[in-house]
Amino acid sequence: MKLRELLNGVDVIALSCDPEAEISSVCHDSRKAVNGALFVAIKGFESDGHDFMKAAYENGACVILSEKKPDFDVPHILVGNSRKALALLSANFYRRPSDSLRLIGITGTNGKTTTSYLIKTILEKTTGKKAGLIGTNQNMIGQRVLPTERTTPESLDLQKLLSDMRDEGCEFAVMEVSSHSLVLDRVAGLSFEAGVFTNLTQDHLDFHGTMDDYKNAKARLFEMSKIGIINMDDKAGQSYLKTAPCKTFSYSAKKNEADLVAKNIDLRPDSVRFEAVIEGYIARMILNIPGMFSVYNALAAIGCLLNLGIELSDIAASIREVPGVVGRAEVVKTGTDYTVMIDYAHTPDGVENILKAARGFTKGRVVALFGCGGDRDRTKRPKMGAIAAKLADFVIVTSDNPRTEKPGGIIEEILKGMEGVSCPYVVIEDRREAIAYALGHAKPLDTILLLGKGHETYQEINHVKHHLDEREVIAQYFARKQ
Repeated sequence: MKLRELLNGVDVIALSCDPEAEISSVCHDSRKAVNGALFVAIKGFESDGHDFMKAAYENGACVILSEKKPDFDVPHILVGNSRKALALLSANFYRRPSDSLRLIGITGTNGKTTTSYLIKTILEKTTGKKAGLIGTNQNMIGQRVLPTERTTPESLDLQKLLSDMRDEGCEFAVMEVSSHSLVLDRVAGLSFEAGVFTNLTQDHLDFHGTMDDYKNAKARLFEMSKIGIINMDDKAGQSYLKTAPCKTFSYSAKKNEADLVAKNIDLRPDSVRFEAVIEGYIARMILNIPGMFSVYNALAAIGCLLNLGIELSDIAASIREVPGVVGRAEVVKTGTDYTVMIDYAHTPDGVENILKAARGFTKGRVVALFGCGGDRDRTKRPKMGAIAAKLADFVIVTSDNPRTEKPGGIIEEILKGMEGVSCPYVVIEDRREAIAYALGHAKPLDTILLLGKGHETYQEINHVKHHLDEREVIAQYFARKQ
């Protein structure tokens, strides 16, 4: 592709190269530069791509795009924002795949994964058309599963994925849109048919700094969407409904004035049931994922689907056929007289939601096993400890992706939030041992909640991901018992 085609829409400050040059590939990692490549220098959190411009050139890159001029002679493009430039020229390189897809974006602190999975599954069931999925658990093209490293891929990888979806016949693409991706311009240049907002609670303050900045980051999705599907029961959602520059559609489980309302809610141990009401139309919904949060996830999905032209009755018929989502209120079959559930809850709100859900159906004790991630927002650690101590009958504090921090230090901060609360607890730093302890001390009718890992199958320590699949740990425990 010619360089001038790649730069369509990119805000170029200075151009010192031939716009008719043929570009064979685009990269932002100097190690991936090959002959004819365009290298984009990006300032990262751990390294700065501008320090690797010469290495990229020596590896074969024929043009360098950056925010500062190289100190050596090389064909060069100067821009004010190389991250945004990367997103736009990546879209051009893959011939704007999103133009051929009906793109749906979901943002929010909790519920993105389940909501996106519901939308994708029901779209395919009701329309018979192929849909792609981009998210925390996995990426999918139709039913083909692809691995994922982050909630929203870097823009170059994202455009390649969208290109594959287009080329393999997808008509829809449903993607989780993280606050990081919005601030870091990974989704720059995309146009969403619908932008869905689930909720806003404390998370990622290590990156955003304040809740206001976090809230404002999420709001960017509505600048890129034709319509915003917004939770009216969330304080931030109420603000977005007033300020979003796009058309809006509200949903609620509390307020009759919302466009879509859940009524006669029935929370069961294995499901939620409610009536979805919109403009006088009513349909009975059954979702086989327990907890009040599942009502909200369902409402978000229903609201989005309605605005994509799917009939309420067809949604009701399809949603009851949707299986559970891996790592989201996932019940692990153990053949015992107690329940073991795995959930991704890793925020104060997420822990509170799953504990309240378990409290609603558990006849014995609710036992919470959790930790907090290292190198992330430290202020939520004592908050999560306090919530667990308040809502659980027994707490097991352990490790969860300590990264470069010492697990013991993280645990100490969690325990500060449990001071003065009478709930009994134990500290077992090794997560495998903690799970074995939970299973070994379980009583009839208990619910054992393994929180924080969800779909993850690793424990990250000092930049190394060590294999740890809680389902395997549970299976190994019972195999040893035989």
